[in-house]
Amino acid sequence: MLIEKYFASLKAKIDEIAADTEPIEKAAGLCAEALAQGGAIHVFDSGHLVSHELIRRAGGLVAFNRLAFSLNIDNLVRSRPAGDAEAGSALSYGYIEHIFESDQLRRGDVLFVGSVSGKSANVVELALQARKHGLTVIAITGMAYSPTLTSQHPSGLRLYEAADLVLDNHAPFGDGMLTVEGLDYPVIPASGIGAVAVLWGVVAGIIEDMLARGLKPTVFPSVNRPNGPALVAEVEEAAAKKGY
Repeated sequence: MLIEKYFASLKAKIDEIAADTEPIEKAAGLCAEALAQGGAIHVFDSGHLVSHELIRRAGGLVAFNRLAFSLNIDNLVRSRPAGDAEAGSALSYGYIEHIFESDQLRRGDVLFVGSVSGKSANVVELALQARKHGLTVIAITGMAYSPTLTSQHPSGLRLYEAADLVLDNHAPFGDGMLTVEGLDYPVIPASGIGAVAVLWGVVAGIIEDMLARGLKPTVFPSVNRPNGPALVAEVEEAAAKKGY
């Protein structure tokens, strides 16, 4: 059955991740050090799960902050021929340097940047700008095929080449885990599940590292506990005071 094949593939994927914990441990150490020094942890993901899974979750760390940004142009105009492709590409990422003017992302912080392909100009630019401004950049990407793709950034770099540390989501080429007779492409993507598994591993490492330093990281309780909303507000206030 295809369902059984899916769970067998999923188990094999988790086993792959569990056999490659060294970069996960390094990422945890970088985050724990940043928090211990008064820094913050930011998460940006161009995919589907990471920017939501780790944020404000019961059992997760209050210290994780979702980063989102966009450039929206509301200007309805008649259809006209395509313009300068190079200028259009620059517009898609050129404004990213200005998000660091907000002072929300500071030297000494850690920024996770997730992109399965790692080729998009905006994620590469974000990583480069973050490092330029003194942040540590940790990429979450698919190392089985990102190296085979052509970057859309003028530097020619892909995300894994623009980061300080790389976490592999262990997705196969094309992302789908299962080949099904009668279908044109593999099904059931691995990248989201893989990235989340890796990052919860990072969280486990952060907790262990900080406790070893004598620091108690703040954990979200479930909002569904008795008096849950008040408990959540209480831990958020506590984390705001001590920074983690």
